[in-house]
Amino acid sequence: MKKGYRIKKNHEFSRVFEKGTSFANRQFVVYVLNKEDQPHFRAGLTVSKKMGNAVTRNRIKRLLREALREIGDQLKEEKDYIIIARKPVIDMSYEEIKKSLRHVMGVAGVINKPYKK
Repeated sequence: MKKGYRIKKNHEFSRVFEKGTSFANRQFVVYVLNKEDQPHFRAGLTVSKKMGNAVTRNRIKRLLREALREIGDQLKEEKDYIIIARKPVIDMSYEEIKKSLRHVMGVAGVINKPYKK
């Protein structure tokens, strides 16, 4: 995922939390906010300190960024996404994380194209 596609600032996170709509499954909570003034989607990742030490949290964020990079062309543009990882993600493989992320994005209705499992 390119750096320009990331949400980093605290006020940007707050705006998505306040004005966005949330969708969830067992592994992730996703907040979605329409942003018609931007040409591409942006995503912010959150992993709680309850998930483990810094090594574990950073591993989860790396896997999430890679999964977003792979499914990014299927996501609707002009939106901001905040993805919050939940505890079950700790024991999941990359393929399971990608499948679960695709599932919650489908529940949110933000996948443009059909995908193969």
